[in-house]
Amino acid sequence: MDYNEILFSYEEPIAYLTLNNPSKINALSKRMVIEMTDALTNVSKDESIKVVIIKAAGKHFCAGHYLKELVGQDVRENKHIFDQCTKMMQLIHTIPQPVIAQVQGIATAAGCQLAAWCDLAVAEQEAKFATPGVKIGLFCTTPGVAIVRAIGRKAAMEMLLTGRYFPAAEAKELGLINKVVSAESLEEETRKLALQIAEASRFVLSIGKKGFYAQADQQDGAAFDYAVNTIAMNLCAEDAQSGITAFIEKTKPEWKNR
Repeated sequence: MDYNEILFSYEEPIAYLTLNNPSKINALSKRMVIEMTDALTNVSKDESIKVVIIKAAGKHFCAGHYLKELVGQDVRENKHIFDQCTKMMQLIHTIPQPVIAQVQGIATAAGCQLAAWCDLAVAEQEAKFATPGVKIGLFCTTPGVAIVRAIGRKAAMEMLLTGRYFPAAEAKELGLINKVVSAESLEEETRKLALQIAEASRFVLSIGKKGFYAQADQQDGAAFDYAVNTIAMNLCAEDAQSGITAFIEKTKPEWKNR
């Protein structure tokens, strides 16, 4: 697929997916969502990629859906738009690689959802997060799914009901993002985090990510049952045995990704 609204690049072991329509504050148009879906699908099949960074061109990360595409449609077309965006968002969790959001400027509505739904998020200190749909008569219901899972019910309801901007420091305190850094160091710090993650086996990162989301919303007993089975199988993997042996012998493991 030819990309018009995103950029995709790869510098082993990191892939970069860049939202690239700054004139529209990188709004998630139908075209952009299709392109992101294609890129993430391709990433999932590439065993040389260990971590994905989603970032944005221009001053801002993402202003949410492209509102001009949400005017005058019937329910069927509206549902199609949000179904396609949900499919793209779900890929962020289901691909084997950890995904990091690199956020500058504003991340609003579905843009806030995107940052919240990524496995990790790094933001520059002037970044702001909001779900302002309530102010224009469109409650941010779908962003709410990601946000409540990241920061809990009370904080999520405040964000959704007020539509106010949450500065980066407050967003970090709530657990919406992982790190706040200077604007000058945003790219470097995000890459540093990605490289730290990439030191691990891709195979083990995949097992860990899948297992994390599978158990996160289960009851305690079911979650432990799932986790026990997963870690028992993980222990039989060649990379696990190699890594444990290397730790015992104080040597550096050589990952075979199996």
